[in-house]
Order: sequence, then structure tokens, then C-alpha cells
Amino acid sequence: MDVAQFKNDILPLKNKLFRYSLKIVRDEDLAKDVVQECLIKVWEKRDDLKLVHNLEAWCMQVTRNKALDKLRSKHVGRTDQFEVKFDTRKERDTPYVVTEREDLMTRIKSLIADLPDRQREVMQLRDIEGYTYKEIGDILEIDINLVKTNLFRARRKLKESLTKENAYGL
Repeated sequence: MDVAQFKNDILPLKNKLFRYSLKIVRDEDLAKDVVQECLIKVWEKRDDLKLVHNLEAWCMQVTRNKALDKLRSKHVGRTDQFEVKFDTRKERDTPYVVTEREDLMTRIKSLIADLPDRQREVMQLRDIEGYTYKEIGDILEIDINLVKTNLFRARRKLKESLTKENAYGL
């Protein structure tokens, strides 16, 4: 791999790698460090990349491992579990509708934060990042059936919690 190929194949992944590492380490500066270390590792392993079938999945796996290493070494506290901003506002939305939507998103973030780590990771990779089941399995180094099971359980738990909350007004 030469510099041009690195720029074309690897650098476009940096934002996706950053978002993924940010979900794990929950600190912007630390996530930037993780991505930088990942890119350095990719560059150092550039001669071995011919053996990699899915370069993006491999980069995500390296990012995950580096992020988990950072968490273990720094004992970083987990704060914001799931930071996703949807711009679904319409010009005609009333302040009530906007507030209700923000409250719902806050509640969903809280529910996702309460999910087990594996379910939260699978949900992030599938529903936010848009990876296929196979790619998620490669990234997390788990069987594709385990990916599907964790995603199903995560979605079911969110649905049940939201349904229960709406039914009882909790």
C-alpha cells in the first residue's frame, strides 16, 4: 500500500472510526487518540493488508481493540453512553413537539446506555453505522448468529421499555 492508496482507502474511514471509538471511550480527545493510533497501526501493517478481506471491518476491529485498551489503561469513567443527534425539526413544529421529541431522545439514550455492552455495541454498529451482520461479526469477532441475537434482544428491550413507559407514564 502506498500513500495514495492509504488516502483513498483508509482516510475516508476516519470519521466512522472516530464515531465508533467515541461510543466506547466517551471522551472526544481520547477517541481522537484512538483513531490516530489505529491509522498508525494500519500504516505500519500496510504490507500485510493484502491478506485482509474487508479492510473497513478490520479497521473497525483495530479501533475497538485500541479503544478498549485505552479504557482499561486509563480507567476512564463512562459518561455519555449514546450521543446521536437527529435533526428532525420542521419549521412548523411547536415548542411542545420539539420538547417532547427531545425528551424521547433523552429517554432512548438512557435506555440504550442501560443495555449490556455487547448489545449496545451491536446496536451502534448496525442501526447507527449501518454495518451488515457479517461485518459486525468480523469487527466484534463473534458469530453472525450472536450478532443477530444481541441486536434482537437490544431492540426488544428498548421496545418493551418504551411501551411500558408510554402505557404507565413513568
